[in-house]
Amino acid sequence: MVYRVVFQGCPKIGFLFIYSYICEATLQFIDTVMQTTTSYPKEKIKILFLENISDAAVKKFRSHGYTQIEKINRALSEQQLIDAVKDVHILGIRSKTSITQPVLAAAKKLQAIGCFCIGVNQIDLKAATQKGVAVFNAPYSNTRSVAELVIGSSIMLLRGIPDKNLAAHQGSWQKDAKGSREMRGKTMGIVGYGNIGSQVSVMAEALGMRVVFYDIENKLPLGNATACRTLKELLAAADIITLHVPETPLTHHLINKQTLRQCKKGALLINYARGHVVDLDAVRYALEKGHVAGAAIDVYPWEPEKNGDPFSCPLQQQPNVLLTPHIGGSTEEAQQNIGEDVSVKLFQYLETGFSDGSHTIPPISLPRQTGAHRILHIHKNVPGVLSAINAALSSNNINILGQYLKTNEMIGYVILDIDHKLSTRALSILRDIPGSIKVRVLY
Repeated sequence: MVYRVVFQGCPKIGFLFIYSYICEATLQFIDTVMQTTTSYPKEKIKILFLENISDAAVKKFRSHGYTQIEKINRALSEQQLIDAVKDVHILGIRSKTSITQPVLAAAKKLQAIGCFCIGVNQIDLKAATQKGVAVFNAPYSNTRSVAELVIGSSIMLLRGIPDKNLAAHQGSWQKDAKGSREMRGKTMGIVGYGNIGSQVSVMAEALGMRVVFYDIENKLPLGNATACRTLKELLAAADIITLHVPETPLTHHLINKQTLRQCKKGALLINYARGHVVDLDAVRYALEKGHVAGAAIDVYPWEPEKNGDPFSCPLQQQPNVLLTPHIGGSTEEAQQNIGEDVSVKLFQYLETGFSDGSHTIPPISLPRQTGAHRILHIHKNVPGVLSAINAALSSNNINILGQYLKTNEMIGYVILDIDHKLSTRALSILRDIPGSIKVRVLY
C-alpha cells in the first residue's frame, strides 16, 4: 500500500523513496558484513568502558556479538588503569581518564581507544601512536548541546537571572528592569570558529545578533558573521564573549587580567571550552570591579572526580555568575549520538581495518576482498618497510590480492589482502619484518 501511494501520488517522491530504500538496504548489508566472524572470536574480545559511558555503546557492541563488556561508572587512577587494562582489547573513556605511557605499556593486547567525548587531550597520543593503538573520538556529536547551552546562558546572564533566581529562592521579590537586556542587537564574539563556535554563530544570528569571531586559522564565515584580525579586536567589540578553543600552550590563560581589560565594559564571559583557558582569579577581579557584568563557567582547571565530591571555585558567591559541573555536552541526545558514533568507528577498525577518524593510525579505507584473508600491519615509519614486506611475501610465493599503505610522521599502516590458503604463513613472515609494531589477521 505504501509503495502504491508513493508511486501514484508523485513520481519524484517515489524516486526519493526508492533511493532511501536502497541506501537503507546498503547500510543493512554493510552492518551484516561487519558482524561476520573475525579471526579472533568476538566473545573473547575484552571491552572496558569507564566513566558511565552511554548504554547506547554497550547495546551497540552486544548487537555486534561482543559479550565480554565491563562498564565502570567512574574514572580510574593510573595504577588502577594499569591493573585493569592488561587483557583489554578495546578501552572506552571520557574526559577524566588519563591514558599515560605506563598505562599503554601495560595494555599489551589493546587495539583501540574510544574517546566518548569531543577531545583527546587526556591521552598521550605520541605513546599511543608508538604502540600502534588507534584512538577515535566524536568531534561533532555534542556540538548542538553545547551551542544551545551557550545561547541559553547568554539570555540568563543578559537578564540577570542568576541573582533574581537566588533572591526568589531566598524569599525576596526583585522585579526590576535595570540592567536587564535582550539578545537582539547585541554582538556575540566567538573565540574559536570550529564545530561548536560556528553553530553558536548561526543560532546567535537567528536571534538577531551581530556575530564576530576570531580564529588562528582562516575560516569561512557562516551567514553574516565577520572575522576579526586579532583577539583584542574581538574583545573590544563583543557584548558576549564565548570561548570554543582546545587546551594548548597557546590557549593557556587566554583570558587573563590583560585581555579582560581589553573587553567592552559590561561584557559577559562564557567558557564551555577547557578549564585552563581562563584565569578565574582574574575574572573574579573583573567582576568585583564591575568591568565584566557576568560569567558562565562549565569547565575548571581542577574538577572533582565524582558526583558529591567537594567543589571550590574563585567565582562562587559572585553576582550574575552561572557555575555548572561540566555539563555542556551532557544531554541524553548527545550521549547517545556519541555512543553510536564512536562505537561504529571502533567496529570499522576491528572488523574491516578502516582507520578513518583515528588520531594515531593513518587513515585507510580498503574495500573488502572475496576469497582473501586481511592482515593489518603497523610498523615504524622508516624507509624500506613496504619493500621488505613485498620481498618477503614474494620470495615465499605468497600472492597479494590487495594492498594499501599510509604513513604519518611516526608509523606506517598497511592493509594486506592475502590468498586465504596462505594467510597463516604470511602472518608469521610479517611479524618478523624489522620495525613491526602490531600485526593481526582481521578475517
